[in-house]
Amino acid sequence: MDVKFINAFVGSIVNVFKTMLATDVRVGKPQMKEAEMVSAEVSGIIGLSGEVQGSVVLSFNGDVASRIASKFAGTEMTMESPDFSDAIGELANMVAGNAKKDFVGYEASISLPSVILGAGHKVMSSKARPFLVIPCDTTLGRFNVEVAIVAVKKPVMAGV
Repeated sequence: MDVKFINAFVGSIVNVFKTMLATDVRVGKPQMKEAEMVSAEVSGIIGLSGEVQGSVVLSFNGDVASRIASKFAGTEMTMESPDFSDAIGELANMVAGNAKKDFVGYEASISLPSVILGAGHKVMSSKARPFLVIPCDTTLGRFNVEVAIVAVKKPVMAGV
């Protein structure tokens, strides 16, 4: 996986959490996801298509997801709240969309978000596109951003 894509997601995570949640994020060293690694209790998933293909998953434990969704929405939320999934999905959408703007020279689209709730679920990637896990620490708790993407063509540079 090209490091420029990971850097785009790192910058996006920091920017989205700073601007939308007034929360600083300490981003840890990315690592490969083990195949048997459980994602979390809450996962917000965005697919990418076009010249950059794959997916990005924001994964949280339930308490952290509730604190983040509450701060994002400006009202108390739990996993049972009717708008909880919308808040997590929109947060995933903003992180992916903000990262996509830095895919210079590539045409890429992002999907509508999907949100999975439930303890012990796994979000799997293909062997061709393993997930790289970016650990993130905030005052609201720890979460991971899992990125599995690949460029399917070389970038087109302006003026070249």
